[in-house]
Amino acid sequence: MDVISWREGGRDHRIRWRSESGAPPPQRVVVAGDETRADDAYRLACEGTALLWRGDFQNARQLLTAMARRIDRPPRRRRNKPEPSQVQAFHLYRQARAQRARTLGMVLIPFDPDHVIPLRRAPDVQDACTEAYGPDDQPYVTSLRELLGLIGAHEWRHKGVPIPALGGDRIHPHYGVFSPVRGEYVDLVAEAPLPAATTAFDVGTGTGVLAAVLARRGVGHVVATDQDPRALTCARENLDRLKVDVRVVQADLFPDGRAGLIVCNPPWVPAKPSSPLEHAVYDPGGRMLRGFLSGLPGHLEPGGEGWLILSDLAEHLGLRTRDELLALFEVSGLKVAGRLDTRPRHPRATDPDDPLHAARAAETTSLWRLTPH
Repeated sequence: MDVISWREGGRDHRIRWRSESGAPPPQRVVVAGDETRADDAYRLACEGTALLWRGDFQNARQLLTAMARRIDRPPRRRRNKPEPSQVQAFHLYRQARAQRARTLGMVLIPFDPDHVIPLRRAPDVQDACTEAYGPDDQPYVTSLRELLGLIGAHEWRHKGVPIPALGGDRIHPHYGVFSPVRGEYVDLVAEAPLPAATTAFDVGTGTGVLAAVLARRGVGHVVATDQDPRALTCARENLDRLKVDVRVVQADLFPDGRAGLIVCNPPWVPAKPSSPLEHAVYDPGGRMLRGFLSGLPGHLEPGGEGWLILSDLAEHLGLRTRDELLALFEVSGLKVAGRLDTRPRHPRATDPDDPLHAARAAETTSLWRLTPH
């Protein structure tokens, strides 16, 4: 069990440390409160010292915002310094995001048993924490940044995300499960011409949104797979709420048997995730992509199709080439029967201040219709 230690009131204290992101417990902890200045907090956090908050909860949120402003100040540009390549820009961006997360993760919030925060003006977060952590009858400490993420996830889960391809019905993402807020990949699955399939697999279903679209399009038997227990619970709840007949099973990629249509929307960037919550975006070495392509021919019925939904952002970042992707198709015994493309609609695609703007502005998401040779 991970713990943090600190000295307060002339005594040494120890308490359990919680981190869904996998962050290690800070080694140095000092007590902080309403009198703590943002400059001092930022300096301590940059040095690796965590601040255990004892003041007003809303003041802690304001402090975190002030620290974020200091981190996000544009760096001074050096004259005659060459622009980094797309690969360099990506790795610099990832390093900066990781350092930002570590620094802002140094403001800590104490919890009493049953996820109660013993601070003035603290919100009731019992439902949000129970959804992410499960019941807990012991005290602990977690970072304020993580707690705010839990609260945001709880609000999204309660409100849901409207899906035009489902007639405006909502998908309710759980904490740690990729939310279909970028709906262009869902629209591709809703628009692609269906093969004559009575059975479909949705590999890596997440919230279950693509399985729901396939069922609503009239595929009689849909099987959705995932290996993450949170995703499995999330998908089952969404599919039950939508009243679609989909079987959800735990599997690493494919379920048993064959199908006339197999759909997969794998993580699109072949890089190492820095936390468990990033596995929906980052796929080290393209493991899921390679596993899906290599296993696809052996799970398709005769005349069936595999639909690979994939952003080409990795190509624009210099992390994978189009030739490498086409070679993966070839070595897996697959040929391209067709392709549908769409452009992203998220705000960062048009934000010139984004460090990866050039790649994001050129990004295309494609549905590759694949059949065996």
